[in-house]
Amino acid sequence: MKTSVKIAIVVVAAGAVGTVAYKLANRLPSPDQTAEMQVQQILDDGGCLSCHSENPDLPFYASWPVAGNIVRSDVEKGHRQADLGAAFAALAEGRPVDEVSLAKMEKAISDGSMPVAKYYLVHWGSSITDAKKAKLLQWIHDHRVANYSNPATAPRFAGEPVQPLPDSLPTDARKAALGEMLYNDPRLSSDNTVSCASCHGLHTGGVDNRRYSEGVNGSLGGVNAPTVFNAALNFEQFWDGRAHTLADQAGGPPLNPVEMASTSWEQIIGKLKADPKFTAMFLKVYPGGYSGEAITEAIGEYEKTLITPDSRFDLYLKGDSTAITAQEQHGYELFKENRCATCHVGPLLGGQSFEYMGLAQDYFAARGEEMTEEDNGRFKQTQKAYDRHRFKVPGLRNVALTFPYYHDGTRETLSEAVDDMARFQVGRQLSAQDRDNIVAFLGTLTGKFRGRELTNPNAGTVAGVVRSENQQQ
Repeated sequence: MKTSVKIAIVVVAAGAVGTVAYKLANRLPSPDQTAEMQVQQILDDGGCLSCHSENPDLPFYASWPVAGNIVRSDVEKGHRQADLGAAFAALAEGRPVDEVSLAKMEKAISDGSMPVAKYYLVHWGSSITDAKKAKLLQWIHDHRVANYSNPATAPRFAGEPVQPLPDSLPTDARKAALGEMLYNDPRLSSDNTVSCASCHGLHTGGVDNRRYSEGVNGSLGGVNAPTVFNAALNFEQFWDGRAHTLADQAGGPPLNPVEMASTSWEQIIGKLKADPKFTAMFLKVYPGGYSGEAITEAIGEYEKTLITPDSRFDLYLKGDSTAITAQEQHGYELFKENRCATCHVGPLLGGQSFEYMGLAQDYFAARGEEMTEEDNGRFKQTQKAYDRHRFKVPGLRNVALTFPYYHDGTRETLSEAVDDMARFQVGRQLSAQDRDNIVAFLGTLTGKFRGRELTNPNAGTVAGVVRSENQQQ
């Protein structure tokens, strides 16, 4: 290292030590503050927003040669890992902090990975002391219990990052019944061959087990179809989040030229109107008559009924210690230990955030396939560089039935998917035993629909690895 660089680093460190030490000496949490104010101060003193926000307050030396490059690289990586801006805003405004931010903070604090050593060595006083760590972890636990815990959860699991599925969601029964008929009606497609159920079959885990779904005239989409089961619990719909509600999502495929290929709602409505019996039923629910909005609302209302509670893992969280095996329990602990539960959170075990694909290694370079428009992920909607290759985190409910995996459908088995998530997202190589234990845990997430456990005739289970009998695409 050149002498000039060493001098620059020493100067930066010395200046930062004096400035930050003085600041922190006057910002010790006070017992008179609310818990939220204390947490906000601890995180602020820890320098979280210096890397984990969209518009960080960079130090003066960020414009210097060498040191500045290091700072900007660290900030970019930190922001890609977690954006805590919304969490800080929620703390300041007295709103619940989102489940993903809670999980990411909890894991980083628990394992001591944040703030990183090179940050607190320069910014003296920013490290999280044992007292602060205990305060933060207790607050995260209490915050989860107060805002996200399922009332049916056993007390010892009330503060877990994942929770049981609700038994049901509030719905309008008449609209849901009509929506079920529309969901299964191929007249929504241009040639009367494709329905919603064609790509999201309830008998096959809410998917079609193809890499890319087949639309009208055999055309193929460019992204793997996510499951419709429990989709009501997603914070946004589609991999790129282009639909805010289930009704918005239901309005996409009928007019998509690659999927159902209808040219307009008028075309669809014309066919439905020609059916007197169906029209009479429709008008009882929607006296104002047919419209695209009414059709998609009804389908969305039906999809709210597609909840699959009472998986073995749900029963375990509700207090039945015999519901899952010792191997599966260990798999759950490994799931948390390997950071899976920092994104796959809540009752859905996912569906609450957009995350970058390839945090630890370049997934797309390793994939060996040409990039597609769908690989841009959230960027397609926002046109923000930060959102390129970010995708809505899929929920893991019934995941043993919903192969193939990832937005591009490139992983056929859970073993492959788990191995590569650890590799590309966390930078770890799992042992075969640890991987198999995590896969075993994921097998406990298969729930029940209308009182019966979900199955999939396309799936077979061999040594805890779910495989497709029909290698499609």
